[in-house]
Amino acid sequence: MVESPHHKKPTKDRGFYVRMRLLNNNSRHVRSSPAIEKSFCYRYFKWVLWISLSFYFLSSFLITHKPTPSSLSSLSKSTTVLPRSKASRALFESLNSSSSSIHHHQGIFEGFNLKVFIYELPSKYNTDWLQDQRCSNHLFASEVAIHKALLNSKVRTFDPSEADFFFVPVYVSCNFSTVNGFPAIGHARNLISSAVEIISSQFPFWNRSLGSDHIFVASHDYGACFHAMEDRAKADGIPEFMKRSIILQTFGVKYDHPCQNVENIVIPPYISPESVGNTLDKSPITGRRDIFAFFRGKMEVHPKNVSGRFYSKRVRTVIYKKYGNDRRFYLKRHRFAGYQSEIVRSTFCLCPLGWAPWSPRLVESVALGCVPVIIADGIRLPFPDAVPWAEISLTVAEKDVAKLGPILEHVASTNLSAIQRNLWDPSVRRALLFNDPMVEGDATWQVLEALSDRLDRSHRKPSVSSE
Repeated sequence: MVESPHHKKPTKDRGFYVRMRLLNNNSRHVRSSPAIEKSFCYRYFKWVLWISLSFYFLSSFLITHKPTPSSLSSLSKSTTVLPRSKASRALFESLNSSSSSIHHHQGIFEGFNLKVFIYELPSKYNTDWLQDQRCSNHLFASEVAIHKALLNSKVRTFDPSEADFFFVPVYVSCNFSTVNGFPAIGHARNLISSAVEIISSQFPFWNRSLGSDHIFVASHDYGACFHAMEDRAKADGIPEFMKRSIILQTFGVKYDHPCQNVENIVIPPYISPESVGNTLDKSPITGRRDIFAFFRGKMEVHPKNVSGRFYSKRVRTVIYKKYGNDRRFYLKRHRFAGYQSEIVRSTFCLCPLGWAPWSPRLVESVALGCVPVIIADGIRLPFPDAVPWAEISLTVAEKDVAKLGPILEHVASTNLSAIQRNLWDPSVRRALLFNDPMVEGDATWQVLEALSDRLDRSHRKPSVSSE
């Protein structure tokens, strides 16, 4: 610890201290004077002066030395330095902690020169769906998480005239099928369309910009095309009224695709930060990893032909047939509620495409420190400015999936430690998780960073200062 230059007492003060000691040491020579020896006032004055000077130097030190977190920590652990009552110590530390927290919280938003207005729609468009607890916890729940985070953020404005962007909070992925439990999104277009009718009739801002400064979340397989099958999604396309807006979507590819022919920001699928935290509490990210390669999920031995397409383009089938009996590969076809405990024990986590190229395994692997092996040609990954994907993951072409074994062995024997060092950086994990309230650097923060680059869409008139 570097000692503060103020800690050294001025020479002038030390000189006075020495003179006082000399005065004290010479007192035995003064005792020959009966008047002073018997003087109660002299002894009283000497002790008062000593106590006053001690208090003065102590006060000066406390005023000129602002405690750091480390000094506060050492203070709380020591009972021999500056003893105080428990109450005064708690108050002292609380004030400093609160002050630090306030400055940090205010500093979080200094970089965002934008304001977001959130429409207050009838509850049938959002909060009514939360009666089903799955609505705020499944892989499509980023539509809920982003809404909640923005409601409590400093970028929110209650004055729409000063807003740069307008957030339309419609939850379309909480209509769970009674047959298989998966979200049914056939109602999505009509629900969002009716929400736009409300905001365009009650406010002037949609019509002013034709929706170009309005934000929607489409956290489904093929984004705002609102269908789980790619051929149908392509045929239906993005609703006409949304084509000028900004879409926050999990779907993204590097080639031309009708489901991303709109201004879009690729976001991660939702994974509960609490579940990740609970798993890491039990098994640290740097702990033992006794599983070489891991995958748990749907792997069809005989994939069905669905409208001319096969699930995962048969990639998962090849993995299972090639490596199902390989002891290096831990492959499971059935669900298991505690599967995160398997991820945190694994070195490599396979992230093959399903119907869509993206997968929640991408986020879970990164969050739990398992090197993601991305098998989805042309996928566009979320927040590349914050997440150095090339340095924390492997990408294997779909056609090379049968070569997974030697590919992973080569990485394990060469640069695995460098990849893990990058992967285990806490900022990487933070960038892919949605927190409530928002945390600096988390997924909602990254969304705001991306919106900051799109302020040319803002129709807010600059405020005129009167001088």
